[in-house]
Amino acid sequence: MISTLLVANRGEIACRIFRTCAELGIRTVAVHADADEGALHTRLADTAVRLPGSTPAETYLRGDLIVKAAQDAGADAVHPGYGFLSENAEFARAVLDAGLVWIGPPPEAIEAMASKTRAKELMGLAPLREDEVTEADLPVLVKAAAGGGGRGMRIVRRLEELPDALEGARAEAASAFGDGEVFVEPYIERGRHVEVQILADTHGTVRTLGTRDCSLQRRHQKVVEEAPAPGLSPELTEKLLELAVRAARAVSYTGAGTVEFLVADGTPHFLEMNTRLQVEHPVTEAVFGVDLVAEQIRVAEGHALPAEPPRAHGHAVEARLYAEDPANSWAPQAGALHRLAVPDGVRLDTGYADGDTVGVHYDAMLAKVVAHAPTRAEAVRRLAGALERAALHGPLTNRDLLVRSLRHEEFTAARMDTGFYDRHLAVLTEAAPDPYAPLAAALADAHGRSRFGGWRNVPSQPQTKRYEMAGEEHEVHYRHTREGLAADGVRVVRAGADLVVLEVDGVQRRFEVTRHGDRVHVNATTLTALPRFPDPTAQLAPGSLLAPMPGTVVRIADGLTEGAEVRAGQPLIWLEAMKMQHRITAPADGMLTALPVAPGQQVEVGTLLAVVESNQP
Repeated sequence: MISTLLVANRGEIACRIFRTCAELGIRTVAVHADADEGALHTRLADTAVRLPGSTPAETYLRGDLIVKAAQDAGADAVHPGYGFLSENAEFARAVLDAGLVWIGPPPEAIEAMASKTRAKELMGLAPLREDEVTEADLPVLVKAAAGGGGRGMRIVRRLEELPDALEGARAEAASAFGDGEVFVEPYIERGRHVEVQILADTHGTVRTLGTRDCSLQRRHQKVVEEAPAPGLSPELTEKLLELAVRAARAVSYTGAGTVEFLVADGTPHFLEMNTRLQVEHPVTEAVFGVDLVAEQIRVAEGHALPAEPPRAHGHAVEARLYAEDPANSWAPQAGALHRLAVPDGVRLDTGYADGDTVGVHYDAMLAKVVAHAPTRAEAVRRLAGALERAALHGPLTNRDLLVRSLRHEEFTAARMDTGFYDRHLAVLTEAAPDPYAPLAAALADAHGRSRFGGWRNVPSQPQTKRYEMAGEEHEVHYRHTREGLAADGVRVVRAGADLVVLEVDGVQRRFEVTRHGDRVHVNATTLTALPRFPDPTAQLAPGSLLAPMPGTVVRIADGLTEGAEVRAGQPLIWLEAMKMQHRITAPADGMLTALPVAPGQQVEVGTLLAVVESNQP
């Protein structure tokens, strides 16, 4: 029996595994890079071990250090979580060779399936050779052979884009998974991403736990997942389950795993087998009433799966909350997370607590929110409502996008596919802030001040406050009167420091107000308080390109120097943040007049990266 388990991972998945271990009475060990010393997963574990490393991301790829940490801490088992070394056969062997229990499939199964190229060959498929791609093959997708999560992926629609896509994908894959191998496959534009959860023991039983749909994706990374996959015919569902079992038996698989498909025109196309736990596993747990982490541990201990398979009940939907700006090329965000809370009735899996800092070294996911209900419509409604009422105070998030996505007619009718955001992103990210939020913020701020400090016996100018909201400046006015605070066009029913109630056209509306520095959160709207007198000298040269996020300059376009002529849309600088590479492109045709950064340089939000002087009149 396992007594002490080390999780070779961080963040949300480590916290998730620790929760099950606590329920099973298993002691826990966390590992951490220096940047994670005070992270939630280290605080939840019984023991934490520091891993030395040159960069935080590379630290979690050091299998030798993790095995030593397990031995030093007295652990007798290792769970890899997902990402990092979770699909690394050499790491699995090192764990086993050290006499530890590996919570995962045999290394041989990982080896056969973890590389997508070898997995396709095992299933009778062959990827395209990158040197043989022709116009007739386009569009194609460049993919990392190891790992997933959208990293190391590039869509190529023109042959001349292929070399750059290959180089970028290799660099991103090497950074995220320690393996830069990539391959090329046909890109299906309007398919659905459907997967099958499998669970197998060491006694020959291979069981499927239904399907999941993961079609809502950005940058090939899943955003919304649900179980079961809606709208599939019984025949198609049965075929998917059969293919998943065949894949598992082909490699003598044990433990939890997922077989992924792209379904187009009713036909399943094998994508890959993930030889690990998936991020979206909670929707399957909710529908089948199982704990997949507990099942993984029992299988690793040699127990057989229960004779009676679990039955499905209802529908579950999961949304991934990311610290990112969907309207700005999904740019990741960082900073202090002051508050993260969702209403009762939904499941919250997160690696953060109030007051933690969202860094730049890892994936931008803050949390997963899961709703379960008797029907799909009820589950979707419950999840959208919970997200809408969630308290998210800190970096910009994709919360509004998620709510609108869940309520979009294409999603509610289960007609979505992997091109959903390609078609609808502009509409889903249109700014729709509450017009009364700035006034509520101003009234809350004014509360507590002596009304006689602002009140005058004769009419005078109103009090004025300015806020930035959704990229625009808003100026609001209010007055101190004998009866209290007042504003034109509304009746101020109540004005407290944390709650403002306004009557608008006969309807009372409540506004909950929270402040963190110059950031003011009014219900789900975030404002930035602006100084009363703006600095007239705060100006930048036209054509200035600023870092949209904290990160590292990893590449500058070949031969690019100050004085070079550039064209609109030309990639100039590659910035890496949260294990993804982001291209900084020229805003117009013109001349590069400044390039103050170099490869390897760390930059903060707003750092000047380059200046392009437009040659347009």
